[in-house]
Amino acid sequence: MGPIALAFVLAVLAWVLVLGDLLRRHRPAWHWYLAGYPATACRVAFTWRKVAMLNDLSVSRRPPRGLLGDLVVKGDPLRPVTPRLSFPRATCLGLTATVRLHAGQTPATYMKAADAFVHAWKVHAVRVTSPERGLVLLTATASDPLARPGLASAPAALLSALIGVLENGGAWVMDLRIVPHWLIAGATRSGKSTLLARLITQLAPQPVALVGIDCKGGMELGLFADRLSTLTTCRREAVAVLAALVDDMQERMRVCRAAGVRSIWELPEKLRPIPVVVIVDEIAELYLSDGRRESKAEAEQCSTLLLRMAQLGAALGLHLVVAGQRVGSDLGPGVTALRAQLGGRICHRVNDPGTAEMTLGDLNKDAVVVAQSITAEEQGVAVCTGPDGGWSRSRSHLTTTEEAMATARKYAALTPELPAIDRALTALEGDDK
Repeated sequence: MGPIALAFVLAVLAWVLVLGDLLRRHRPAWHWYLAGYPATACRVAFTWRKVAMLNDLSVSRRPPRGLLGDLVVKGDPLRPVTPRLSFPRATCLGLTATVRLHAGQTPATYMKAADAFVHAWKVHAVRVTSPERGLVLLTATASDPLARPGLASAPAALLSALIGVLENGGAWVMDLRIVPHWLIAGATRSGKSTLLARLITQLAPQPVALVGIDCKGGMELGLFADRLSTLTTCRREAVAVLAALVDDMQERMRVCRAAGVRSIWELPEKLRPIPVVVIVDEIAELYLSDGRRESKAEAEQCSTLLLRMAQLGAALGLHLVVAGQRVGSDLGPGVTALRAQLGGRICHRVNDPGTAEMTLGDLNKDAVVVAQSITAEEQGVAVCTGPDGGWSRSRSHLTTTEEAMATARKYAALTPELPAIDRALTALEGDDK
């Protein structure tokens, strides 16, 4: 090869590298389909047999023991058979492959080998699921989509909020019509407040009433006071507001019963009461008592009223979003009963394993382990449950304080009045005088 031809080849290679780097940074999906997927698919195909054998996924058609004269000989059988793997199919963020299980195998064995798949295939993560009996679906993610989450898209719907992005690149949506009540746990600076800010800014343009309960003096939810129908900053006010909402819930029951329907969504639009979303920031402030009789009575009232709303409110358009740094049985038996009614779960980084277990343990033990692995640098990253009962890593979209306050002011005119709450707070002020 002459010097001119060599220079030409080097120039072409340089342009390929430059274009590849530009694609990787600005069009990661294109780069994955053109370069990443072919290389990863080859690694999957060529390493599958070795990975399966090293991780005890291969089996033998011969028994592991045999007779040698009068002796029983036990050992590893020869000629192992590797499970059949389909050819990897590309997705926008990785690839998927289906494995047909041998008789006697379970998906748990493949879940234990997930880390081995990650290192052998040089991908970010591998999720193991079983879409049907006898099959295992391996979903590999090439890179971490939560590192640069951006914002996915989702169709707008009433009581639906686009929170951020899931680890598979899909939209993270909190739909209160599907999952009516949510529990959000997270330590300080884990992203819990940012998630609440994102939720409120998404619900602000919608015809819903937002009720804030922030017993930390309103420091968090006070930013959205222009869009909140009411904001309580102490437990005594919270008791009055929750009691008024429970009374309003009884009135909504009467309306539904008179119309012969089972939920407000079956009522004609002109008769349908406005949906109410109650957002509680720091649930411990409602449950903890300082030992005084009045304090214990208020804590018990809050526990009872929240539980009644969680049990009966879904069909009546009353929804709970409860957040806290610490969620545990030490707050009282009422917390455990309330948790059972909060079907949606979100767990950010927490300071103790008990909170992760309390938030996710009754749904999926694997989710607890993943939640405990979230680091302090991964602000906004959480483990969330989905409407299908599964779980996923996710990251909320960053909503700044200025953006939150501007949204609240912009939609302040849409703030509905709740006469029952206004009367309850007025009566409370009269008692104080």
